[in-house]
Amino acid sequence: MIKVVGVRFRSAGKVYYFDPKNFKIKKGDHVIVETARGVEYGTVVLGIKEVTDEEVSQPLKAVIRIATEKDDKQEKGNREKEKEALKICQEKITKHKLEMKLIDAEYTFDNNKILFYFTADGRVDFRELVKDLAAVFKTRIELRQIGVRDETKIRGGIGICGRPLCCHTFLDEFAPVSIKMAKEQNLSLNPTKISGVCGRLMCCLKNEEETYEELNRRLPNVGDFVTADDGLKGEVHSVNVLRQLVKVLVDVGDEKEIHEYKVEQLRFKRRHGRRGDGKSEKGDKGGKYDAAQDKELKALEQLEKKEGKSKLDED
Repeated sequence: MIKVVGVRFRSAGKVYYFDPKNFKIKKGDHVIVETARGVEYGTVVLGIKEVTDEEVSQPLKAVIRIATEKDDKQEKGNREKEKEALKICQEKITKHKLEMKLIDAEYTFDNNKILFYFTADGRVDFRELVKDLAAVFKTRIELRQIGVRDETKIRGGIGICGRPLCCHTFLDEFAPVSIKMAKEQNLSLNPTKISGVCGRLMCCLKNEEETYEELNRRLPNVGDFVTADDGLKGEVHSVNVLRQLVKVLVDVGDEKEIHEYKVEQLRFKRRHGRRGDGKSEKGDKGGKYDAAQDKELKALEQLEKKEGKSKLDED
C-alpha cells in the first residue's frame, strides 16, 4: 500500500495522485506539484489515504509544498492575466478569419506556457495565429481543440434537474452514452428531454443503466402474452419497472379486464426483444406511427451520429 493525496487541477476533472511526503495535507488545501506540463497549482480533493500499487501511475511524483500566500497570489494573478489573454486571442482569431470558437485560456502556474482551448467543426490551420500570439506573450503557446462536452465541463451551468452540471462538479471522465439507455429506462425519446446543455445525450443516463437492465430482464414486454397464477391469460398492457408490477388485459367471461400482478405471479415467453434493445418502437403501438414520432426518431438518429463523432474527437 502507498500513501497518496488526490489532487485536481482547474483544467482537468480527473483526480491525480501524488506522494504527500511528510506534509500534513488535508482536503481543501492547495498544493504545488510537478506534472508533465510543469509546475502546477492544484486543489486537494482527497486527503491522505492508502491505495494499492496498481491504482498509482509510476513513477509517483511528490508534492513540492503546500501553497503559500505568495503562491495563492500568483495563482490569482494568473487568473487575471488569462482574461486579457482571452481577449487578445479572440482579436487575433477575428483578424485571421478562423472558424473556431475560443472557450478558455489558461496559464501554467510558472507562466511557462499559455493554453488556449477552442471548439471547431473541423481541423483549423492556426499556425499563423500561434506565431502572432507568441510574439505578443513571449512564451510558449498551445492551442487545444476540444469537444462540446469538454466545453460544457469548463464553462459549467445548471442542468434540467436544477443542480450544477455533473461534468463540471465531479465527473472525472465522460462515459459512453447511448439512446438505448433512455429506452431501457422508459424515458421520453424526445431529443430535447434527454439531451444535456452540451447538446449531446445526458451523462446521467448512465447512472442507473445497470439497475434498469437487471429489472427489465425480469419483466415481459408490452404486448407479450402471459399466464397468471390464478389461471387467467392475457396480453401485457403496461409494466412498472421499479415496483416490478405488470398490468395484464385478461379475458374474464365475455369481458376484458385489466388485472395487476407481481412479476413472480406470471409465466411468459418473450415474443419481442427486451425493451431498450435498440429496435423500433413501432411494434409496441400496433404498427401506428405518426409524423411527430417520425420527426423525433430522425432527430435521435442525428443525435446518435453526433455522439459517435464526439467519441472519435475525444479519442
